[in-house]
Amino acid sequence: MKPPFNEHPFRAVLALELHARPYEPLHAPERLSHIAYVTGETGTGRNHAHLARLCERFGARMPSDDANHFSADMGGFRVRWERHTEFCTYTFFRNEPFGHPFSETAINLVPNDWLADLPGEVLAAAHLAVETAETPVRSIQDLSRLFAGNTVIGSAIAGGAGMAWTDLQVHDDQFSRILVQTGTMNPRQTGRHAQRILEINAYRAMALLALPLAREASPRLQTADRRLADIAARLAQKEGDAKKAEPDKAMLDQLSALAADIEEVEAATAYRFGATKAYYGIVQQRLEELRQERITGLQTFSEFLERRMEPAMATCDHTKQRQRDLAERAARLTSLLRARVEVELEEQNRGLLESMNRRALLQLRLQQTVEGLSVVAISYYLVSLVTYALKGMKSAGIPFAPDPDIGTGIALPLVIALVWLGVKRLRKAVLRTGGSEG
Repeated sequence: MKPPFNEHPFRAVLALELHARPYEPLHAPERLSHIAYVTGETGTGRNHAHLARLCERFGARMPSDDANHFSADMGGFRVRWERHTEFCTYTFFRNEPFGHPFSETAINLVPNDWLADLPGEVLAAAHLAVETAETPVRSIQDLSRLFAGNTVIGSAIAGGAGMAWTDLQVHDDQFSRILVQTGTMNPRQTGRHAQRILEINAYRAMALLALPLAREASPRLQTADRRLADIAARLAQKEGDAKKAEPDKAMLDQLSALAADIEEVEAATAYRFGATKAYYGIVQQRLEELRQERITGLQTFSEFLERRMEPAMATCDHTKQRQRDLAERAARLTSLLRARVEVELEEQNRGLLESMNRRALLQLRLQQTVEGLSVVAISYYLVSLVTYALKGMKSAGIPFAPDPDIGTGIALPLVIALVWLGVKRLRKAVLRTGGSEG
């Protein structure tokens, strides 16, 4: 029935999200095999195709193309698949009585050739066995033998209603081992707490993915730190040592290359460090949800994981902060160097302008000198023409012809004045033409 109002397009999606990935009830005795494999944030189609091949092989119903979680009964075992941000998980359930918790596991019922085609790399894998409350109480030595002689950690869970043990070691079959005893927990409580323990195992592995990157980045950051300190020391040289100091432009080129190197390291690790913080937060949340109580003589899950993961997380946080600090220092030095280079360029430009002004003044003086010489030369030729004309008139016996010497003397200042005025007017006309074109 359609409601009498407009619904937000995401309302149904958000409502379903509250009920996504429900816990599988576990009825002891039951064994689980859990695999978490890294796929990245893409490749959803490959994961669905891989899951569909398993369903087709056992005649089970097929998953939808947009499913992020899926459960199906394969006959001898059940399977549960979940899609997370950058990894997927398979959990296989085998509900039948067993003697040794880890001898005939649920994964033994899954085809090996199908497992070999997992579309990703397995990062965490664990066998979890659920025993009934009637199982005889084991001593610490008996528990250690179940875990191949390794040190066992464990605690009462669900506020003391059940118990869980593990060694968090990878055994010869490349799986970790987890043992849960139901106590007074009902099947749904058992399923919730088993799922939380498996999620702790997967998310702590995903959280620790950043540690190798942090260790790999540390030497590069150390080198970058030394190079930054060296450039800062050279930059701080006194003005009296400027002639001996390296040019600012050369240091700016070195600093730009160093900043690019720091940025490359940060770009390669930023996502992983951010994801690590989120994954570790989930681990801590799941540990709290277990509601643990101490078993005498054993470390709890929280004590063991926090003691070992806190230094790793601190290393990642320190590396992330160190990258950020180095990038900020490089940016500050770059700004300072750029300012110095710009000041140096401005001084060079000022010197160039002064030189251009001097050259322009010299050109003006030279032009004025040339104009003066031009006036003299033109006047000389004109006066010569006047002299020749007067002498010709006298020789021809023209009446009233002035004496050539007197006429030349009278014509000389007039010719010079007329030539000077003509040159001046010509210069003004040329300047007006040049200005209008500009």
